[in-house]
Amino acid sequence: MTTMVGRAAALGAALMATAICGACGASATADAAAVPRAEADTGLAASSSRATAVFAGGCFWGTQAVFEHVRGVVRVTAGYAGGAAARASYDDVSTGSTGHAESVQVEYDPSLVSYGDLLRVFFAVAHDPTQLNRQGPDVGPQYRSAIFYTTEEQQRTARAYIAQLERAKVFSKPIVTEVAPLAGFYPAEAYHQDYLVRHPDAPYIVINDLPKLEHLKKALPELYRESRTL
Repeated sequence: MTTMVGRAAALGAALMATAICGACGASATADAAAVPRAEADTGLAASSSRATAVFAGGCFWGTQAVFEHVRGVVRVTAGYAGGAAARASYDDVSTGSTGHAESVQVEYDPSLVSYGDLLRVFFAVAHDPTQLNRQGPDVGPQYRSAIFYTTEEQQRTARAYIAQLERAKVFSKPIVTEVAPLAGFYPAEAYHQDYLVRHPDAPYIVINDLPKLEHLKKALPELYRESRTL
């Protein structure tokens, strides 16, 4: 997403890209089903609890929708993270000058889904980790690929997983995903929340985001949940 005014231009670019290579996302460079599980994953927790993960992977409309259909995820919020500013708004972040990236805050039950499983979804389905400061038709540092960790264990697991994927040459290009501590997460405006659910027929959603849900369902059925989290 650039600005709402620039959506038409982004849509035009998306249409052209789709005509050439199909839906944008990780499937352009890797078979989602071939993306392995994280070797450094600690596995499922012994008891139910709540944990939080924050990811940035392009427009948060699609990223939010993908994680809402992952087993064990309790809530997903679209928002902004990664910048130094102590506040964030769509208009400010869209300038690309705040340092923030469009992100999602994923609340999950680690006894049902592990952090390593969430990383697998992030790299295999939610976005293309080889695109630098862009994602599909959306260009700028606010659309960069990033993992904002909340614990040292998350940092270790994320870095180890990236190294694992690079060693296995899962992607045809280098992974450019940033791994950084979470300094703050700022929820996006209400009209951005669950945008795919409320606008399933919007051309941008049909071209860029609905295919990701199909990829998740077909490639990672063990992690897919038909009903989305609320």
